[in-house]
Amino acid sequence: MQLDDVDLALLRLLVEEPRAGSREYARLLGIARGTVASRIARLERAGTVTGYAAQVSPAGLGYGVEAFIHLHLAQGKLDDVTARLTEIPQILEAHSTTGDGDVLCRVVAESNSGIEALVQTLLAIPGVVRTRTEISLSQRVPYRVLPLLHQAARRADS
Repeated sequence: MQLDDVDLALLRLLVEEPRAGSREYARLLGIARGTVASRIARLERAGTVTGYAAQVSPAGLGYGVEAFIHLHLAQGKLDDVTARLTEIPQILEAHSTTGDGDVLCRVVAESNSGIEALVQTLLAIPGVVRTRTEISLSQRVPYRVLPLLHQAARRADS
């Protein structure tokens, strides 16, 4: 999907001011509310805008330890293991990867012993051969897309 200056400006507003609303977006962009609504709908249909949800901190829910667990799988077990991973609430994300390991899981627990118990749960899944765990000491760069929007706007201007 080709994004124009209005799309990029609207996306920046959706990220920077997610609760402002269509009327405010229209005012800030100098366009009609109907144009804002149709642009947002088009961005949603294209998969550029994927949702509108509050960002909830796992630490605020009592899950203060974050870790990354690499899973090494038996051949042909990716789909079976993935189905089981979706049943474990402490797994925030799981990605198929290249390199050392087959799946990288971002997980949380209440404590280090909770991470250890989670690793044992993962090892009990048929098809998981071994794991490698790295505990996060701190998050240095949070998930973000705003710099990508700024870069896209600069590219569009040149």
